Amino acid sequence: MKEFFSYFFGQGEDVEFTNFSFAHFLPILLMIGAIVFIYKFRDVIRDFKHEKTIRFVLAFTMIICEMSYFWRLVGVPSLDANPVDHLPITVCGWSIIFCSYLVVTKSQSLFDIAYFWLFSGTIFALITPTVITHTGPTRYRYYQFWLEHTLGYITIFYMIFVHRMRPTVKSAIKSYSLLAVLAVIAGFANSIIGPGANYLFMAKPESTESILDFLPANYALRIFVMALAITALFVISYLPWFFMDRRTKGKNTAEEVKAEECSCFENPEISVK
Repeated sequence: MKEFFSYFFGQGEDVEFTNFSFAHFLPILLMIGAIVFIYKFRDVIRDFKHEKTIRFVLAFTMIICEMSYFWRLVGVPSLDANPVDHLPITVCGWSIIFCSYLVVTKSQSLFDIAYFWLFSGTIFALITPTVITHTGPTRYRYYQFWLEHTLGYITIFYMIFVHRMRPTVKSAIKSYSLLAVLAVIAGFANSIIGPGANYLFMAKPESTESILDFLPANYALRIFVMALAITALFVISYLPWFFMDRRTKGKNTAEEVKAEECSCFENPEISVK
């Protein structure tokens, strides 16, 4: 049994996970399936007498996923983990913490931050999850990673469909400002810790292939390109709501004009100019 736990919670020396494989696509497909289910049964879930329990279970699962990442590092000697390399200075980690408190409190502020952070930062981890290259489906880290990174999206869409929450322009500004603060903290940590530190992937390219390989190696240029990319992703994340608002506004305007015309016909004393 001890050997099993040592293996299950450990990390392999060889490549056990590859991008764009079945092990990569399956968790994403399950996430999409869960989101579709929530959308289809949103009214039923909203009126369900134990709806609050669903949210608390989600929160508990996300907190355990985040905490177990550090428990594993501390409890498995073979990992030889250095605490300095695993400080809580990550977009993914904070997003899942915000989502955990979001489903419990239904806080609009937490929704604002988590929504944009997920779609502008965590999305990269779904596309190329290089941090689990040496931990495939037979390892705990594989399941911890995918639960942590998919439950955040499930939570956001749950709050959108079931509790009708949505972002605004002010939301984007608030979220962007807080992300800038985290970037400053990450840059400070990278400079203090030294060559091995790469929080928010700001210092250098990763050792394994990822979508972030398009970033230049030069530090100043790397930060500039990252800022442009994240700004673009913030805009893209808000576009569906922008077009939805325009469509609703246009529809309401048309209905107002139609109502005004009808009132003119009903009251001959009112003339249409």
